[in-house]
Amino acid sequence: MKKLSVFAGVVGGIALAGSASAALQSLSMDLVNSGSEGNSYRLYANVDAGARIDAVYGNAQGALSVATANGASVYHNANGGPTSKEINSNFFAFVPSMEWDSYVSIGALYQDGNPFGSNNLNNIGVDWAAWEGGGDLFADNGSWFVTPDDAQGAEQNGQVFLGQFTVQGGNGDASDLVGQLNLQGKDANGETWNAIGASWGGEVPAPGALALLGLAGVAGRRRRRG
Repeated sequence: MKKLSVFAGVVGGIALAGSASAALQSLSMDLVNSGSEGNSYRLYANVDAGARIDAVYGNAQGALSVATANGASVYHNANGGPTSKEINSNFFAFVPSMEWDSYVSIGALYQDGNPFGSNNLNNIGVDWAAWEGGGDLFADNGSWFVTPDDAQGAEQNGQVFLGQFTVQGGNGDASDLVGQLNLQGKDANGETWNAIGASWGGEVPAPGALALLGLAGVAGRRRRRG
């Protein structure tokens, strides 16, 4: 797969809680495809070395939301589904557009667990029907998650994959997708951390400016990856 461009979404308004300082450094998005289905972005959490993510969630303290702006809409493929557990990559050769379905995950790209050995993603309390029907993804009492012993929650090269979103119409850039979510995981020492209200949205700066903005809004800043 050819990566067309890379850009970061600034992490804004994060409140950190838990038994340790948050291992989250920032959120970022990669533009992985531009085609007839729209622009396909992959959302990642950038975390400290040795950290992991076990849950993406929304609650009364901070709702989870993924929405479009500028008149854009999210593309959903009839052969896919709302999470990576429904994305069977064996079908891509027969239904190429399925590869660009919009879905969420932790770590694993597809049903087969790639790049891990398996995909053990679970979810509870999220209204997938509204999302698959063309509405916003929203949860104030729901989560998608893995257990702490699932390999797919671990960072790879400092990143954990959280979802793919294909956007049609709008301005044709990252300003068409806005969102907010909460994250829970463990740091390299096994201590639990939470990040409440990690958000992105609006115009994304050029790659040369990313180093200046990658950690914007993060409270309790920790070391950067080497």
